[in-house]
Amino acid sequence: MHVVYPTVVSALLFSIGVYGVLARRNTILVLMSVELMLNAVNLNLVVFDVWLRDRLHSGQVLTLFVIVIAAAEVGLGLAIILALYRNRQTVDLDRLRTLAEPTDTDTDTDAGTRTGTDPEGRPVADVPAGAPDLAVDPDAGSARRSASAVSPSGTSPSGSVADQAQAAPESVIRPGDTP
Repeated sequence: MHVVYPTVVSALLFSIGVYGVLARRNTILVLMSVELMLNAVNLNLVVFDVWLRDRLHSGQVLTLFVIVIAAAEVGLGLAIILALYRNRQTVDLDRLRTLAEPTDTDTDTDAGTRTGTDPEGRPVADVPAGAPDLAVDPDAGSARRSASAVSPSGTSPSGSVADQAQAAPESVIRPGDTP
């Protein structure tokens, strides 16, 4: 077999891997693309070892080392991805650019929106900065305004904070309920 065919296959594999690293936003797909690039290098090492008829088979030995390093890289990479998913609930690389831990209410001063989590821990984004938080009361089955709805003067839109806490919750109609 001529050396050109496996070299072309290796170049194609490496090109696909580079495209995957540069274009993908999913962390697992980026990790798979890195593995494709490492396998293209391994193919080249073995092909040129056979083509040059090396007595020590140094290309094949180096390929074994690359395989061991790739296995360790996959184990460590997946552990990091799982830890990030537990903390951030996403594996999207665009959302993982910052090193800061997510907080309950991060304010984006440029866009005037607030991001964070709802009472159940689900991520919430693009809430207007002036909008009040809504807390769900599971016993009453209704929504009430939380203390963050209080204006800077210490009063809520409907009166004082004490009046708001003692006020009866409003009923909420859910999908499937009959009026």
